[in-house]
Order: sequence, then C-alpha cells, then structure tokens
Amino acid sequence: MPVEKRESFLAGAHVGVLGVVDPRGERAPLLVPVWYSYQPGGEVTVQTARDSVKARLILDAGRFSLCAQTESTPYRYVSVEGPVTAVDDPVGKAEREAMAHRYLAPDTAAAYLAANSHQLTDDILIHMRPARWRTADFALFAAEFST
Repeated sequence: MPVEKRESFLAGAHVGVLGVVDPRGERAPLLVPVWYSYQPGGEVTVQTARDSVKARLILDAGRFSLCAQTESTPYRYVSVEGPVTAVDDPVGKAEREAMAHRYLAPDTAAAYLAANSHQLTDDILIHMRPARWRTADFALFAAEFST
C-alpha cells in the first residue's frame, strides 16, 4: 500500500492484534486483541492494565508490533512494529474517553466508562513509533478474478 493509504487504514477503527516477545521459557510471542489509536504520521497507542502480562512484556522488550485487518473481502492488513517511546501513567481522562468513543457508540461508550471507572484508573497508555510497516491490499488481486 502507498504510505497515505496504509496510514489511513491504520487510523481506522479496527481491533488490532498486538504481538510482543515472550521470553518466559519456550513460549511463542504473546498475541492479544486490543483497542488502539493512531493518527497518520503519529504514534500507535495502546491502553492496558499496568500490572498485566502484556504491559510487563512490552516494557521489558521496549517494543511491540500491531496488526490491523479487514474481516471481509477484499482483505487488507497493515502491520507495524517499533519502539516504545513513552508511557502515560495513569491514562488521562481525555485519552480514556477518546479510546472508548473510537470503538463504541456514544451511549455504550459512556456506560462502559462509568461501569469500568475503577478498573480504568489502573491502566497505562503505551506509545509506539512505527518503524517497520508490512501491508497488503488484495482489492486489485480480487478484481482480477471478478471480471
């Protein structure tokens, strides 16, 4: 994908799959679905509990990857990997609200934030600067077979 298209895709509201190395014994990398945010040209941010395995592994590794994809044809994906650049601890109210409203309808987001207000105070916001990109857009490929 061209730079503008891949950045626009990543900025869309997709559930991402976060990957981070897991050095605990003979384990594969940790892969977990996450909500994330991204603005073209900026950093990826992920909110998680400060005491979670995910947070500990990310902070120990100093980097992580994230893959966002479409769930229907034509398939597209953007995968980014890069270093952690900052950690906001605790997550600010505006950031918590923005993340909830990115993924949920307004009424649902408000209810989610109210129901999880205590839990959300235990979260941190991890920033990552995309250093490597991998992308695919199968729309053109699919078009060849639909004519």
